[in-house]
Amino acid sequence: MDRGGATIEARIAAAADGWRLDRALADAVPTMSRERLKTLIAAGAVSQAGQPWRDSSKKASAGQTFAIAVPPPTPLHNEAQDIPLVIAYEDEHLIVVDKQAGLVVHPAAGNFDGTLVNALLHHCAGNLSGIGGVARPGIVHRIDKDTSGLMIAAKSDRAHEGLAKQFHDHSIDRRYRAIVGGIPRPSSGTVDAPLARSPQNRKKIAIVQGGKRAVTHFTTLQPLRDAALVECRLETGRTHQVRVHMASIGHALLGDPVYGRNRPGQKTLLETLGFRRQALHAAYLGFIHPINSNALAFESRMPADMQELFSELHV
Repeated sequence: MDRGGATIEARIAAAADGWRLDRALADAVPTMSRERLKTLIAAGAVSQAGQPWRDSSKKASAGQTFAIAVPPPTPLHNEAQDIPLVIAYEDEHLIVVDKQAGLVVHPAAGNFDGTLVNALLHHCAGNLSGIGGVARPGIVHRIDKDTSGLMIAAKSDRAHEGLAKQFHDHSIDRRYRAIVGGIPRPSSGTVDAPLARSPQNRKKIAIVQGGKRAVTHFTTLQPLRDAALVECRLETGRTHQVRVHMASIGHALLGDPVYGRNRPGQKTLLETLGFRRQALHAAYLGFIHPINSNALAFESRMPADMQELFSELHV
């Protein structure tokens, strides 16, 4: 794997004869993306027989050997922090984390440290090849701070590119467990409603005509006392999608401080249990490994706080 600060030898395969240089090299070095290779070629960091090739579109020939001088990745201006993580899977290309509720994914205004990125910088120290030349984990999707469950991050350009394409193509299998108010009738269905920032409140997401297409398929797994445990499968992955879509059909997530509508007695129960977040858990994640093409799937049990809420509401 490319760790940066080294020279990589890449031999052009027979199948890549006549391909553009950037494409042929991406085939020869699976951990590097074409975009990263284009940047290195333009910088004169790719040479053949001692002569730099600066044109990405120049045709390569089978059997040619190129030297790729990869500079050390630029440090990310975020601090590596020893924050406990539950790792569902990890290899040299990617990592799947079972995120605890309360952990912000990415540093931003108001949360410059104590995030999942800070934790991954510590956990993956020395094992990040750099995304776009920067030593950082490749965050290809996010889940809300107060949502728990499975999410994936890339360690290399090539893995990041492959995973991003799967998310763009909506081929990632993501299923959430949610405890919602009321019992959906019918017990399953689809919410197909576009989402965008609310014109009235920019901090909220709303169903807005002309917004980005958003599709959620829901199925009731267990009717509860004036509530239900629901599985939501995402066809798209928009910000707050499950929360807004379920609220739009009258079944807001229990504990949701933004879109929730607590029913009589439920507010008291949530306060008694000390449950202070939306009852949402990313329970299943399935995807194709971006490097070796193996099908991977992971499941995560609901955390203790949601299990307790479920038990208290069980009929």
